[in-house]
Amino acid sequence: MYSFDSRVRYSEVDHNKVMTASTIINYFQDCSNFQSDSLGVGIEELTKRSRVWIMSSWQLVINRYPTIGEQITIGTWPYKYNGIYGYRNFILYDEKKEVAAVANSIWVLMDTNLNRPVKITDEDYQAYRNEPAYPMEYADRKIRVPKELTSLTPFTVMPSFIDVLNHVNNAQYIRMATDYVDENFQITQMRADYRKSALLGDIIYPKISKTNDCITIVLSDKEGQPYVTVAFYGTTV
Repeated sequence: MYSFDSRVRYSEVDHNKVMTASTIINYFQDCSNFQSDSLGVGIEELTKRSRVWIMSSWQLVINRYPTIGEQITIGTWPYKYNGIYGYRNFILYDEKKEVAAVANSIWVLMDTNLNRPVKITDEDYQAYRNEPAYPMEYADRKIRVPKELTSLTPFTVMPSFIDVLNHVNNAQYIRMATDYVDENFQITQMRADYRKSALLGDIIYPKISKTNDCITIVLSDKEGQPYVTVAFYGTTV
């Protein structure tokens, strides 16, 4: 497992002084980038080969939310490759070295010249060392979307949403979706199913469905084609 230590910053917490789901995802994303860079297969090297890893799905399970100033450890490891897909776990330890959050993620290897997925080769994964998958209840990648959704106010993709790949960063979608979660809804699990990339200036059309234990947000284009579907599971407190 690759890991690094950090401390929960003022800029990473909400008004309750605890980390948010999108903050945790940002840490996990950074951790995988740090590992790739340390192994010599980071963004710069992938760019030379016209390759990029694109997020396909997240499953995040949150046991507790670390608080402002708390010492934390973030870890990650790949556990499987299959065709065009790479599978990777993440873990977040709190200052008591207890598991605060754990995640499963599925990635797709893309050829940036052809703009299509390509099969993973020895060259793509030989730098990594697979470890056993984390013992958790793994959910399906696809999220079942309720038939009845309520449309919300559309918004434009702003420059601050865009990452080094010139599209909306996967963690930004989580932050967008979290804005529609009721303040008294305690998120214990989050799933995200990414379908296509939103670019600068695109208009995103949000739709929502709520039950007692699940809030589903679909962020789509004008034609109703999803950029991402995000489902938050939890309880009202």
